[in-house]
Amino acid sequence: MKTVIFDLDGTLADTSADLIASANWCLERMGLAQRLDPVTDAATAFRGARAMLTLGMQRAGAFDAERVEEWYPRLLTAYGDAICEETVLYPGAVEAVEALRGQGIRVGICTNKPEGLAEELLRRLGVRDMFAALVGADTLPVRKPDARPYVETVARVGGALRQSLLVGDTDTDRKTAAAAGVPCILVTFGPTGEGVRALAPEGLIGHFDGLGSEVARLLG
Repeated sequence: MKTVIFDLDGTLADTSADLIASANWCLERMGLAQRLDPVTDAATAFRGARAMLTLGMQRAGAFDAERVEEWYPRLLTAYGDAICEETVLYPGAVEAVEALRGQGIRVGICTNKPEGLAEELLRRLGVRDMFAALVGADTLPVRKPDARPYVETVARVGGALRQSLLVGDTDTDRKTAAAAGVPCILVTFGPTGEGVRALAPEGLIGHFDGLGSEVARLLG
C-alpha cells in the first residue's frame, strides 16, 4: 500500500502565529521585555516550544536551561488554550490530501507537536478524519529525526515502508526520511523558503498543487 506521511507545523498548517503568541505570553510573565515575531521567527516556532523560549531568553540576555524546562509545560498550556486563533492550512493542502486518498494512497501525520495538541488542532481545523493515523512527539519514547515515529505512523495507516515517503519542511524531516530509508518531499512555502533545496531532498514543491506529480514520480 503506497503511503504518504505528512509533518504538521510548517507543512500542512501555518501555526507560527499561535505558537509565537504562546511564547510571548510566557516571556511577558517572566518579566522579560523581549518578544518574538510571528513572521521573522516562524522557523524557530516550527522547531518547538523549547526553541522559542530559548530564543526569547537569549535575546533578553537571560537564558537559563532550567527555566526553559520550568516554563515549557506552561507554554504548552497557553498554546492549547488558544491553539487555533490564527492557524490556517496552507493553500491546496486539503485538496492534495483528498486527491491522494482518492487514488487509494494511505495518509498519516508524524509530528513533533505533542499528540494531544496535534489531535486538537486537526479537529479544530476540521481535517482529523482525513488522516488514518497520527504520531506525535510523545506517542513514543523518541521523536523525529529518529526514524521510529515515522515507521510507526506508516504501520498504523496500514502502509508498507518501502512504498512510503515523508512530506515536510525542515532538516528534521529530511533526516527522519533518511534514517527510515525513504524519499522526502520538502515544501518551499515555509519560513525557510527555497533554502530547503540545500538539504537535497528527493522532491520539492512550492504549492500543494505539485504534490500529486511528485508522489507519482517517487512512488510510481
